[in-house]
Amino acid sequence: MADSTTTGARGGAGRREEIMRRLQDAGFLSVTYLTAELGVSDMTVRRDLKQLAAAGELRVVHGGASLPHGTLRTADFASRAQHEREAKRRIARAAVGLVAPAATIAIDAGTTAFEVAAALPDTFRGCVITHSVPVLQHMLHLPAARVIGLGGELLADSQALVGALAVQALAGLRAEVVFLGVAAVNERGLYVATDQERPTKLALMEAADRVVLLADRSKFSVSAPVRLAPLDTVDVLVTDAPLAPATAEAADRAGVAVHVGGGTA
Repeated sequence: MADSTTTGARGGAGRREEIMRRLQDAGFLSVTYLTAELGVSDMTVRRDLKQLAAAGELRVVHGGASLPHGTLRTADFASRAQHEREAKRRIARAAVGLVAPAATIAIDAGTTAFEVAAALPDTFRGCVITHSVPVLQHMLHLPAARVIGLGGELLADSQALVGALAVQALAGLRAEVVFLGVAAVNERGLYVATDQERPTKLALMEAADRVVLLADRSKFSVSAPVRLAPLDTVDVLVTDAPLAPATAEAADRAGVAVHVGGGTA
């Protein structure tokens, strides 16, 4: 087999464009498929995928590559995913460090919570409970895990299944930890943009032994209209930067353990 890396940089760029064209159509491509279709070696395909992943074009997953947030993403969801993307990934890696290999976890909707699912290792053999459509789609690539999807009405902007059906399903479930996302955080509590997701988020929190809040630095400098819960409902806060003094004091009073960039504040 002639490896097309010998055609030089232009050939490599064209090959990567072809990979992305096919990925946009399929949502997932295996290394085996790409090796056969492109007529190049396994090593060349893996190099291409690694380069595209570094540029944020795709995500390397078990056996191949997928789009960063799946084929069902909306333009709004994809746009929000790009905001503070590296911070969200650092938060997710730190959050996954809190999870045992066979734990039962719940993952909220939203772009930061999605990164937790994306950061789970291929060897994760626990159970994931979620109402996030992108998380459900991503979990197809983690064959060792058990996945429970919550029913409900599809909320397109958040790519989440919400409402009475989701809340009812959670009444019969238990998770060791829930990874929760919010629109804003301050000393008075946690806030979301609308009331549509609030009942489902509260039910997720109620079903979990521990609540781990995921919030990048931007969430502490913005406001949102709907109060979800007080700060003392959170057990652990994972963020990417030290908290402002007033917020840090409030977290300490509420008994919230703060993890910053994988460390502990």
